Amino acid sequence: MSNVFLTGQLVCSDQEQVTVVAQHLPLHIKLTRAEQGCLSFEVNPTQNPLIWQVDEQFQDAASFRAHQQRVAESEWGRATACIARHYEIEGM
Repeated sequence: MSNVFLTGQLVCSDQEQVTVVAQHLPLHIKLTRAEQGCLSFEVNPTQNPLIWQVDEQFQDAASFRAHQQRVAESEWGRATACIARHYEIEGM
């Protein structure tokens, strides 16, 4: 089993999307960090107020897939579905 790494950016198109991210992000971070197999999870604003840097590490592909499924079905997933994501995934 090898670790899975996701790195990239969440890119908002306007201030309304930034507000949605800010509103839902704290719970999303808390729930993700509590997931089995989550080794690290960081979502931080960048110098550009519309862009957030995302860095994730999961212990294996199964835990990463479980995270992706949970997110798709979560309030975070629904609220941020229209926000662009530019991610690279290694270890899958």
